[in-house]
Amino acid sequence: MFGLQIRYLSFFFALIAVLSFFNIIYSYYFNLYLNLNTYYFSFILSLIISILFYKIKIPKAKINIFKKILTVFLGYILLPLILSIPFYFSIYNLSFLDSFFESISGFTSTGFTIFSNIKNIDQSLILWRSSTQWIGGLYFLFSIVFLIDIYDENFKKTLTNFISFNNSEILKQVTKIFLLYSSLTLFIFIVLNFFSIRTFDSLNLAFTIISSGGFLPVNDLFNIIRDNTQIIVLSFLMLLSFFSIFFTYNLIFFRKKNVNFFYEDIHLIFYFIIIITIFFLFFSFNTDFLINFLSVSSSVSNIGFSLNSNQPNLTFIFLILVIVGGSFFSTSSGLRFIKIYSLFKYSINQILSFSKPRNIFMNKLMFTKINFDFDEINKYFLTVLIFLLSFLILTSLLSLNGMEFESSFKLSILTLMNTVNSSIYGLEDFNFRNLHFFTKYSLIFFMVIGRIELLTILLLMRKFLFKN
Repeated sequence: MFGLQIRYLSFFFALIAVLSFFNIIYSYYFNLYLNLNTYYFSFILSLIISILFYKIKIPKAKINIFKKILTVFLGYILLPLILSIPFYFSIYNLSFLDSFFESISGFTSTGFTIFSNIKNIDQSLILWRSSTQWIGGLYFLFSIVFLIDIYDENFKKTLTNFISFNNSEILKQVTKIFLLYSSLTLFIFIVLNFFSIRTFDSLNLAFTIISSGGFLPVNDLFNIIRDNTQIIVLSFLMLLSFFSIFFTYNLIFFRKKNVNFFYEDIHLIFYFIIIITIFFLFFSFNTDFLINFLSVSSSVSNIGFSLNSNQPNLTFIFLILVIVGGSFFSTSSGLRFIKIYSLFKYSINQILSFSKPRNIFMNKLMFTKINFDFDEINKYFLTVLIFLLSFLILTSLLSLNGMEFESSFKLSILTLMNTVNSSIYGLEDFNFRNLHFFTKYSLIFFMVIGRIELLTILLLMRKFLFKN
């Protein structure tokens, strides 16, 4: 029975094999032999697992949502384990825990790193770090398709215009998303190259941006970005992981689609314009507006890049942007803008209903014909509640392990929202390697919890705690 689910993971193990082979070729071509053997290990092992998983026969019986959730969880354990092999067998003497931490930080597109000085790392391993993010972003999109039944019905109806949710066609749909995802990655790479960012940095940034990750191929973004034009280009490119991948594709390649298919992304455009306007009017008096523009773009897309914008008074605002997040079918994390917006509008309607007849209020999302369902509103409230509980638990765990409360507070948000710890959040140069092993395991667990919809945790709890 369980074989039905794990066969879907064979695609991603095959992809790891491809990335491993690419790193082998890259290492040979540029004479990078220090960690060459590590990619042979990951290539052989991932290829074997992929073949074994694919050979498992798929029963025709319909699988339930709980088995789907467990499948996604299994992927978040097994895939990072294979991805950790090059780190563990590298010349940098990483422990198993540190290797797994680095790989799962990449796979969840968080961007926390064990390495204190990226400059001293072999280029092939830097590329491997970026690859873990790239494949993690793709796996996240797969998990949305796989678990679509637990999400808003309106989202499902919208996505039906682009992909099928028939269980027998999941591998086919993942392949379609893979081609789209790869096309956008190539687009980012070409644009960055066009604006004079060196090829190696462009490739790593493309992997990072499309996946909404946080790994940089250098210690500081200032080592890559050298002029205002590059700041503007990078800022807009980061927004590609802020919007739905289908909206982005149709926008770049001028594909005509009904605007109602992208109602959430239309709201996100207005949301971003409002945020940028506020920053331009009120927060650019003591710093370059373009630096703030990049910080806002990286925060809303949950990437977290910054140009050392030392503005402690804005830290809280950037953290709020991180929590809100981006589009439903994007690689960004966060609670999702449309949920926050729907909850806000519903709350306002409820408050106003005390003084006016209830039936005069429209439960439609602005600029669209889409109604929000009250059952979905309840899911949104539960999502927020679970986030708050997870946040309190993680903050407490970090504090109990000797971390300052402010750092625990900020790190908990960034962990659950899968955003890198840059200077705009007041956590630059944070040393993860010296953390207690229990703290590392806690961060690993909550990075995974933050990456998949928090509602899945509630569903699993209901399954195992309330079996009747």
